Amino acid sequence: MHHCCSIVPIDVIRRLSRDRALSDETRGHLVQTASVDVELRKLRKQSGSVTTAALQFAPSVSIAVAPAITVYDCKSSQTTPGSPIATPDNSVDPDAKQVFDTTNRLAAFYSSVFGRNSIDNGGMTIMSSIHYGANYNNALWIGSQMVYGDGDGKLFADFCNEDDVIGHELTHGVTQHTLQLAYTGEAGGLNEGNSDVFGSMFRQWNANEDVDQADWLIGAGIMGPIARQRGYTCLRDMAQPGAAHCLAAQPTNYAQLTPNMDPHYSSGVPNSAFYKMAKAIGGKSWGTAGQIWYATLTGMPPTPNLSMKAFADFMRGCASQLNPGNNSVIQAVDQAWSAVGL
Repeated sequence: MHHCCSIVPIDVIRRLSRDRALSDETRGHLVQTASVDVELRKLRKQSGSVTTAALQFAPSVSIAVAPAITVYDCKSSQTTPGSPIATPDNSVDPDAKQVFDTTNRLAAFYSSVFGRNSIDNGGMTIMSSIHYGANYNNALWIGSQMVYGDGDGKLFADFCNEDDVIGHELTHGVTQHTLQLAYTGEAGGLNEGNSDVFGSMFRQWNANEDVDQADWLIGAGIMGPIARQRGYTCLRDMAQPGAAHCLAAQPTNYAQLTPNMDPHYSSGVPNSAFYKMAKAIGGKSWGTAGQIWYATLTGMPPTPNLSMKAFADFMRGCASQLNPGNNSVIQAVDQAWSAVGL
């Protein structure tokens, strides 16, 4: 079974493509998106394999003190990276400026909050291609760069204009260069969960929100008018993973997971754990809770088939090491994972 690390689960795209209440044109765009997504996932998988092989023989080398941010225009083609945009920060194309600015903010987030220098912690250039395809309904990390579709304007809005989407997808790159989690089984759920966790933290950091002010939604800004008319306000909700307003509602407990479940769904377990942990600790999510999560992501050697139980237990240890004697924090982490069945 092939799953795709795009922000919108491929089964949602396929389900909507079969919805006779939608126009033939809209369903056609969804069919094209699903077909392309499967092939783009192969690029990401191959790039991840190269990363894994390379790091076995040589440590990563810092190539820059801070990452360069580049943006390319596919001009509705499926040719990547596309035509380079010389000065995206001053571009007349609002998508170019938006992606450039938000990607810079994400690099600053990882640097200032976690001391990380770009995706690979070595100053890797962060490349983005905008206007990919015609009415392409997704955004994804393909192993070496970002690809953004414009959406069809009906079910989905422009994928460039949501900071948690950008944070989510680029965090797949961080996972590729740290735990190197596979995209199947429990590891796949952790892979997607890490991206939602850091995507949500990034959105909250951008807005300077604490855990009580945040709405904890993923992908709210990419919901198009038809999706909203049907009552969908987001892709996922970390506070209520199984809620009906989520286009891709998730299980909330480990016992609900099934073999070969799409990682976009099994990630409901770590998503819920982080939400519960952050709420119990209080304050800013990227503070104590975020530091514990990042230490877990970067504290283990590459473990492609990591189980959720092993991840949770390692995090319990990180909580104790980072907060010695602080029983309220240690208990918050332990109880959050216990609440989701781990």
